[in-house]
Parts: sequence; C-alpha cells; structure tokens
Amino acid sequence: MPKQLRVAAYAVCVRDGQMLLARWVAGDGTRRWTLPGGGMDHGEDPYDTVVREVDEETGYTVEPVALLGIDSQLRTHPRRMGGATDFHGLRIVYEARITGGDLRHETGGSTDMAAWYPLGEVPSLERVGLVDTGLELWRERPAPGRTARPPERAGSGRDQGPLPRKMNTE
Repeated sequence: MPKQLRVAAYAVCVRDGQMLLARWVAGDGTRRWTLPGGGMDHGEDPYDTVVREVDEETGYTVEPVALLGIDSQLRTHPRRMGGATDFHGLRIVYEARITGGDLRHETGGSTDMAAWYPLGEVPSLERVGLVDTGLELWRERPAPGRTARPPERAGSGRDQGPLPRKMNTE
C-alpha cells in the first residue's frame, strides 16, 4: 500500500473569548469548521507555514507566540484509481495572535469561509477533530505537547479532518 506523509501547521487564535475558525470544504462538498492552517511546502519552516496559511484562509497576519503541541494521525483512505493509501498526518499546532489584516474568506482554496465564534459555541459547530485537539492544547498546555487522548487512528470514531489536497504516491 502506498504511504503518504503530510506535515501541516495550524493556529489557535483566541481573542476576547472567541476563536477564529476556517470552514473546510471536503471533496464531497461537506463543510466543517477547522483551525486555520494547512500543509507545509517543501523546505518551508512550520512557523512560516502557519503565518502564510492563516493569511490565505482568513486575511489576518498572525504572530505565532507559543508552540502548543503536535498531533499525529494515521488512517487509510481510498485512492482515485482504486486501492488505498496509508496516510500519516503530522499537525503542528501554534497559539497565534492577530497582528494585522482584516477578516475575509479564502477563494479558490480548501476553505470557503472564516469567522470568529464564542468559545462556548464551538462544541455545537460541525467541526473536525483538530478543533477540539487545538482547544485542549491551548487550555491545558501539556508539557509533552500532546493531548491525553491517544493518536488518531482509522476507525477511531473521531472526525479525521482535512485530507491532503493532492496525493503523493511515492
């Protein structure tokens, strides 16, 4: 089975009791809220990735102020031409503060909307598991940089979150 590793960086931005989220659009058109962020380009530093991705998805300039942790997930997903891919997602989660820009929606990307939500409303949103992971890392700030929950695995029952935009079959 082909293997794929995707490394991505995401931001937890909380201001005045509200959390900044981006709405991810799945390949089947399903929309769920996620943390702003996304995949690293080859040779790109994760710090620069989160700054670039938050700007692309929300219009805001951010400054990462703390590395909250790293989330790892393993799953199998179908390939376009049949078969499956053994996918490993490594998600670097930063706390970030807004330093400039204006809220806007991304066009032509993997998200279609950005918005602030009161922290108390986040649990009622249609969201990917990464939102809960980010909130837990932000609230608890565990020394090892990971939540108490075991790493996500296929069939865990948790929402697995965004799949990669393109497949790497190497």
